Amino acid sequence: MGVNSNRVEDLPYHETTIRIPTEAMPPLEIHRVCLPPKQTTLQKLKHRLGEIFFPDNPLHRFKNQTWFTKLLLGLQFFFPIFQWGPEYNVKLLKSDVISGLTIASLAIPQGISYAKLASLPPIVGLYSSFVPPLIYSVLGSSRHLAVGPVSIASLVMGSMLSEAVSSTEEPILYLKLAFTATCFAGLFQASLGLLRLGFIIDFLSKATLIGFMAGASVIVILQQLKGLLGIVHFTTKMQFFSVMSSIINHRGEWSWQTIVMGVIFLVFLFTTRHISKTKPKLFWVAAAAPLTSVIISTVLVFFLSSKNPHISIIGHLPKGLNPPSSNMLYFNGPFLALAIKTGIITGILSLTEGVAVGRTFAALKNYQVDGNKEMMAIGLMNICGSFSSCYVTTGSFSRSAVNYNAGAKTVVSNIIMASAVLVTLLFLMPLFYYTPNVILAAIIITAVSGLIDYQAACRLWKVDKLDFLACMCSFFGVLFISVPLGLAIAVGVSIFKILLHVTRPNTMVLGNIPRTQTFQNLNRYREALRIPSFLILAVEAPIYFANTTYLQERILRWVREEEERIKASNESTLKCIILEMTAVTAIDTSGTDMMYELRKMLDKRSLQLVLANPVGTVMEKLQQSKTLESFGLNGVYLTVGEAVADISSAWKAQP
Repeated sequence: MGVNSNRVEDLPYHETTIRIPTEAMPPLEIHRVCLPPKQTTLQKLKHRLGEIFFPDNPLHRFKNQTWFTKLLLGLQFFFPIFQWGPEYNVKLLKSDVISGLTIASLAIPQGISYAKLASLPPIVGLYSSFVPPLIYSVLGSSRHLAVGPVSIASLVMGSMLSEAVSSTEEPILYLKLAFTATCFAGLFQASLGLLRLGFIIDFLSKATLIGFMAGASVIVILQQLKGLLGIVHFTTKMQFFSVMSSIINHRGEWSWQTIVMGVIFLVFLFTTRHISKTKPKLFWVAAAAPLTSVIISTVLVFFLSSKNPHISIIGHLPKGLNPPSSNMLYFNGPFLALAIKTGIITGILSLTEGVAVGRTFAALKNYQVDGNKEMMAIGLMNICGSFSSCYVTTGSFSRSAVNYNAGAKTVVSNIIMASAVLVTLLFLMPLFYYTPNVILAAIIITAVSGLIDYQAACRLWKVDKLDFLACMCSFFGVLFISVPLGLAIAVGVSIFKILLHVTRPNTMVLGNIPRTQTFQNLNRYREALRIPSFLILAVEAPIYFANTTYLQERILRWVREEEERIKASNESTLKCIILEMTAVTAIDTSGTDMMYELRKMLDKRSLQLVLANPVGTVMEKLQQSKTLESFGLNGVYLTVGEAVADISSAWKAQP
C-alpha cells in the first residue's frame, strides 16, 4: 500500500497523490486539504467589512476613470436624476403625464383619507402628497414607485400617539408630535442607508408582515365603521374589543342615511376593483373610482345638505402651499421619547414597504433598485417633509401598481402627480367642503382590505409552520393587544426561529449511493447504503458557542445509537466517525475546543474522528487553535469518498 499523503499543507492549490483501490469503491486520488492563502488581520477585516456593508461593490464603476468621469458618476450615484435626465424625451414625458394624472386621481382622496386615519387634519394628507414626491423624484432610483401617505404607517402613527395625546383635546401638541416623529423616522431611515445597515429591516420577515398587515387592516376597517355608521363619539383605542364595544355602546348615534350612502359606495368601489383585477387593461377603472366617488358624494351631499344634515362632512380645508413646520418640531419635553419611538417604528414599517414595492416593480422591468440608496431617498424625503407640514410617507403598493399599469417610464410621474396636488391645494380646496366623511371611510376600507392576504397565510402553513406561527402572533397581537406590541411579538417569534436554527442545527447520517462517490441522507434516499465500520455524519450549520454543547451531545448520541444498531444486527464494529463539514461555513473558539474534546472522547473509546471538506475559514481556525494537530496526518480529507477509501485501505494493510 502507498503512503498516506493526506497532510494539511499551507498551499494555495490541491496536489494529488497515489491511487488507493478498495473493494467498496473505485480507485480514488487522495487530495491534500489546503489552508487558504495567508492574510493579515487588516486584510481579513477589510474583506469582512466589505462583504457585510458593500456586497454589491457600489464603487466598482469608479475604477480607472478620469476625475471628471468620477464626478459625473458620483452625481449619478447620489442623484439618479442625472442618470436618466439626459436621455429624457417627449415620448417618455407623454407616458409619465398620463400615469402621473392617473395616480393623482387616486392620491388626492387617499391622502385626505389616510390623514384622518392618523388622526391628523385632512389637509396634512394633501401636503404629504406634494413635497415628498418631488424630493423622491430627485433622489429615488425606482421608476415606478408612487410616493405618498400609506395606510399602515398612518394607522401606527395614529394609534401610538393617541395613547398619550388626544388629537381633539390637544390638536397642536398632537400635530407637533406627528411632525417630530416624521423627522425621527427620516433620520433613522437615512442613517440606515448611509451606514449601509439595511439588513436590520430584514428582521421583519415576510411572514411577520403578512400577519401584521392583515391585523392592522382589520383594525383599520373596524375604526372606519365610525364614519360608515355616522358615529360621533368613538374610541381612540385600536384594540378589537375596545372598537367593537364602542360601536355597540353608541348604536344610538347610527345614521341610516350615512349607512346607505356608505354601503352604496363600498359596493361601487369593490366592483371597480374587481373589474380591474379580472381585466388588467381596465386598471384605470379602479384608479379613478375613489376620486369619482368623492365627486359624486360631494355633489349629492351639497344638494341634500339642507334636507339631511345628519351626514358628517369634512368642512373647511385651507388653500395654499405647505406651511413651514420647523418651528413645530418637538425636541424637548415629556413626550419626546414617544415621538422617537413612533418615528422609529413607523420608519421601519414604511421603509420595508417602500423598498419591497420598489424592488417588486424593478424586477418586472428588469432593472435594479439599490436598497441603501432608496433608504436614503425615503429618509431625506421624510426629513424634508417634517419641515413642510408632512407626516410619514413612503412608496404605496396600490398607487405604484396603478403607476406601473398606466405606463410610467420614470419618476417624472411623481412630479406630475405633485403638480396635480399643487393645483388642488391652490385652487380646488373649497370644492371638498361638502365631501362626506363616510366616503373617506369607504375609500380606506377598500384600500386596506387588499392587504389581507389569506392565501399567503395558507402557503405559510403548508411550507413552514414556524413562519405561520410568527404570522398568527403578529395578526392576533395587533388585533387584541396593540399595534406596536403585536409587531414586537412577531419580531420576537422571528428572532426565536433564527436562534432555534442556530442553537439546534440539523445533523444527519449519510450513506453511499451505489456505484457513485456521492453520499446523501439515509432517510431521504432509500438506495443510500451504510459503509461498514463507518458512521458518516453531516452538520448543516456554522459551529458557534451557542450550539457546541448541543452538537457534541448529538454526535455522541448518533455514535451510541449506531453502536446499538450494529450490536443488534451483528454487523462490523464501528471504528471511524466522519464529519462532513461542507455546510459548516464558520467556527469560533468554542467550536474548535468542542472538536478537540470530541476527538479526545472518541479516542478513549477507540474510535477515530476525521473531518471531510472543511471550508477555508474553518481550516484556518482549526490550525490556529492547534486543534488540527490532534487529528494527525490522516484526520482531514477533501471528500467523504476519499476518507472512506483511504481509511479502508489503511485498515486492510494492517496485520
